[in-house]
Amino acid sequence: MPETTDVAELREKLSRAAQLLFFRHHLQPGAKAWELRRALGRDYEQILKLLDAELEKLGLMVKRVSEGEEGSESDRYFITLRGHPKLADARTFGWRVDDMAMLTVAMAHVLSKGGKAPLKEVERILQEKFPRWRVESTIDRFIRRGYLSEDDQGVLYLGWRALAEVDQRTLLGLLLGKEKSEGAEAEREEANEEEKKMEEQPDRGR
Repeated sequence: MPETTDVAELREKLSRAAQLLFFRHHLQPGAKAWELRRALGRDYEQILKLLDAELEKLGLMVKRVSEGEEGSESDRYFITLRGHPKLADARTFGWRVDDMAMLTVAMAHVLSKGGKAPLKEVERILQEKFPRWRVESTIDRFIRRGYLSEDDQGVLYLGWRALAEVDQRTLLGLLLGKEKSEGAEAEREEANEEEKKMEEQPDRGR
């Protein structure tokens, strides 16, 4: 039965794709496009779409991250959460609240600088709230985990994992929203100060 054979072959490819993406067999999770093509065949992208549809039921998704030119064979695919985890969920993944705060501040600063910022500059900002030894060790951990990337010149960029797991538009929206809120608050305080000065001035008409 050709049809039965095709279904069995498809299930086998789905299983193989899940194994490649779920289980780490490199320093980084997931698999590159050329690895998937070699293991699953030329139609590997269709297999991944089917796998993504199955993972949706579990709140997961197949994510693609470019590590070079768009559409490159070096693009990496891996499985991540669909949507944003709750704070309580993130803590069960081994994240401390202050670590998440440090990563958010670091990524927001890098994004606000056009996608790159000096490491020393990011460290200086974080050291306003956290001890120096903690900042240095935590940034090193973010780099090892792929959330940040550092070049030979000591400049930080968003790492492949941040590009895959973090919604940059949402993060920038929150950042801009905070800046607008702080700006509006500053304007209100300035207006209140002016009003107080006007009330304290003697009535010149008397």
